[in-house]
This record gives sequence, structure tokens and C-alpha cells, in this order.
Amino acid sequence: MKASRTGTKGKNAASIGPNDDATQQPSDHVLTRKVGALHGLTAQQLRDEWRRLYRGQPPRLSRDLLIRSLAYRMQELTHGGLSRSTQRKLTSLTREMTLKGTVSVAADVHLKPGTRLMREWHGKTHLIIVLEDGFEFDGKNYPSLTRIAHLITGAHWSGPRFFGLKRKPRSSCDASAETTGFAGREAAAHG
Repeated sequence: MKASRTGTKGKNAASIGPNDDATQQPSDHVLTRKVGALHGLTAQQLRDEWRRLYRGQPPRLSRDLLIRSLAYRMQELTHGGLSRSTQRKLTSLTREMTLKGTVSVAADVHLKPGTRLMREWHGKTHLIIVLEDGFEFDGKNYPSLTRIAHLITGAHWSGPRFFGLKRKPRSSCDASAETTGFAGREAAAHG
């Protein structure tokens, strides 16, 4: 990240730089450097960066969340934000959560080829890549997530549930005991 330094109460302040307007489309390499450089900024510099990128006052967030939010915004400005359909879905889910206190997610989740699923099991992280006709795990192709979940655990699991794609149905007396087995999911940027 090419930082411009200017005096601020006797300290150096860093920003993305005067030539790096928020509307520019930097390359992925430049974006990666800029996001990585956020960790070296002071709390005041992070708040200044928030004001520049979001054009408003920063909320009271932990340093970690502030960095994550700034990194998201930088990526959003470079690659585009959420699609309109995703925004509509989030609005719908928010409305449902407000009215009912719970949300129901469609069981038939469609995963785009290239999507990466990550799951930690007994201290080991497992990475699965979605293919056109199945899934890749440990360099081999499999027709289903259930088969991969069985290989990882040695027991029968619903593959979509094991990877956090499908939640266990909630009952009114069991709602607090719900677990999903979800450890993480990372969607590759595909439009």
C-alpha cells in the first residue's frame, strides 16, 4: 500500500493516498497490498480511512471489526457490491427475522462451481471445491458432500448439514440446543 504521510498532532497519518480515489479500480495485487496495510494503521488512521471510504462517521467497533469492514468496503468498491437478488434476499430474511424471531433458509442451496467450502473437524481444516459435476476433496472428485462428510468423520452425516448449508429443523422446546456443525464457508468471487 502506497501510504501518504501527513502530520497529525505530531504523528504520521497514513491513508490509501491522494491518487487512490475510492472510485478507482485497482488491480487485485494493489488491493491485496492495501487491505494488508490496514493492520499497520493506528486506530485514528483506521477511523479516518472509514470516513474516506464510507463518507460518514465510523461506528464504535473493535479494531478487528473496523479492519474487516474497511477491507470489505475496499473489495466492494473494486469488485462491486452484493447483487440485487442477494440484497432482496437479505432484506426478506431481515423482515422475517423481525416478524417471527427466526428465519428459514431454503434447503436446496445451489452452489456455483468454484465455491470453496471449509470445515474444521477435530482440529484439522478441510477444503472442498464445488465442481460442475460434484466436489473436489484432497485432490479427488466425489459426487456428493455426504460422501466427503463420511470420509472426514467416519460416521454418516448429511453432507449439506455437515458443511453448514442446511440447518437442523428447530422445535420450540429445542431451539436453544440447535447446532449446525458449520465451521466456515468461503464463497469464491463469481459475479
